[in-house]
Amino acid sequence: MNLRDDLQLIYDWIPAHSRVLDLGCGDGALLAALMHKKNCTGYGIEIEPSSVQAAIERGINVIQADLEQGLGNFNDNSFDIVVLSQTIQAMQNTETILLDLTRIAKQAIITFPNFGYWRNRLQLAIAGHMPVSERMPYQWYNTPNIHWCTLQDFDRLCAQNNIQVLERTVMTSGKQVNLLPNLLGSLAFYRVG
Repeated sequence: MNLRDDLQLIYDWIPAHSRVLDLGCGDGALLAALMHKKNCTGYGIEIEPSSVQAAIERGINVIQADLEQGLGNFNDNSFDIVVLSQTIQAMQNTETILLDLTRIAKQAIITFPNFGYWRNRLQLAIAGHMPVSERMPYQWYNTPNIHWCTLQDFDRLCAQNNIQVLERTVMTSGKQVNLLPNLLGSLAFYRVG
């Protein structure tokens, strides 16, 4: 089972036998790989009906729900890991979601497109329009993304809420970026606790 490059990194960060909650799980590819190769257990939450159906067909326990309604149905420390991949920028109540993630799991893995990526900055500065790229494929008027942030923005949000950043990796085109990550990285991966 081949995973997208971003899902592969998340997969690598999750220990075997973990209890996992994947928020915005899409078609369930990540959970399926975790269940079959690492003996993990867990649930996915997804709002899109066709994705829910695809996850069910993969054998994933999936709940169709809107994350904006909150995660109050989950008890504290219900999971080892909660995953929120490329979804936090589309959340209305980003801070509330982040606090819920750290409440219901020992650790959270959060990924998001880095608005500070140099190509995004260049499109805005030179072309004079909101960036459109592989990681941000929408026009300004039809994007589900409502809260763009940079790595520094996310670091500050975590610090304000006493959330510890345990690990951070930044990628561009499937390759890890170490030099000037806020400028040269298009996709950020955080493991927080």
